[in-house]
Amino acid sequence: MSRPLDRARHHLKAHPLALDAVLAAGVLACMVAGSFVEPHDQDAVSWSIRTPDLLSLVLMALAALALVFRRRAPLTVLALTGTASIIECVTGDPRAPVAMAAVIALYTVASTTDRPTTWRAGLLTMTVLTSAAMLAGPLPWYAQENLAIFAWTGIGATAGDAVRSRRAFVQAIRERAEKAERTREEEARRRVAEERLRIARDLHDVVAHHIALVNVQAGVAAHVMDKRPDQAKEALAHVREASRSALNELRATVGLLRQSGDPEAPTEPAPGLARLDELVGTFRSAGLPVEVARADHGTTLPAAVDLAAYRVIQEALTNVRKHAGTDAKAEVSVVRVGPNVEITVLDDGAGDDDDPDNGGGHGLLGMRERVTALRGTLTTGPRYGGGFRVHAILPVKTRAAARDEPGEPV
Repeated sequence: MSRPLDRARHHLKAHPLALDAVLAAGVLACMVAGSFVEPHDQDAVSWSIRTPDLLSLVLMALAALALVFRRRAPLTVLALTGTASIIECVTGDPRAPVAMAAVIALYTVASTTDRPTTWRAGLLTMTVLTSAAMLAGPLPWYAQENLAIFAWTGIGATAGDAVRSRRAFVQAIRERAEKAERTREEEARRRVAEERLRIARDLHDVVAHHIALVNVQAGVAAHVMDKRPDQAKEALAHVREASRSALNELRATVGLLRQSGDPEAPTEPAPGLARLDELVGTFRSAGLPVEVARADHGTTLPAAVDLAAYRVIQEALTNVRKHAGTDAKAEVSVVRVGPNVEITVLDDGAGDDDDPDNGGGHGLLGMRERVTALRGTLTTGPRYGGGFRVHAILPVKTRAAARDEPGEPV
């Protein structure tokens, strides 16, 4: 039984003009039925006492016909039904309930327009119809029928305004829910993009560093294989060590993509300046003289800053080894300056390729992204007299670490 009713309700919602026509027919039936009621019987309401005159029937039909178009032109329909009600109040004796159509039209105005329009239209309709009924009608001004017009028009305006407010409230909730859903999706896409970029930087740093060392050592081994097999064996050992280190770091980086709780996920912390000597040793074993000067002893860096400093030095030395020439030397300094730690990598290379990113790589871009993400600054460029300089300034305390610190006592 409910299924046919649901289909009929959906059909009427899809065809609002048909719904208004059905409503107009119902209102017309109620007005015609009410016009046969004798309101002055003292004992009870009696039927078939009187028959409405032709003018009343015409006014009722016109008012009901106007209600068919109440959604398209609510104010115009209110004016037409109000005019018909005024004419009936003045000429009807006894009066027919044409004002019922004006109440429905006023409800439509209140439910489809804004509140100021509802107030103006409601007060005007209540005042005009009630005044016409009290002053020009055949009944005494204090009759219940006159007061009923005032009450019903007020109820129509109030009910329409309540429906409009409820619709606006539901629409606002729906819009907020849709906005929240879009915001969640955008935030998820942003986080995915940031994670992909971070993993891409890590992979670039790991692969570029170790593969460059493998390439150098393999070239050395191939060059001295016949004449100095001992040196070739040592170079191949360095190749094996660099390959093992590359595999370990790749395994650690790719492990970040594993699901949480995976027993094969890496548990070793990310590299930092504590492993700087080990990093420099790999370059020295590849034939790049590197001098290290540190003035940051006792400084504890946040994990993100520590990793960024390590990667900047790693990428800068890799670029020196790849682009600065075979006779180049490098200098690395790590200095604590106030609230920052400054990383400087210098070389005196005289290679043909002065720009480390001429080959279309992403080394300098990756370093800049890392430093900028921590609200630091990165300066790169050729040195006067030859060579290249990489200078990074990183904050010792990130904003997240600063928020976690307890405040000073008052």
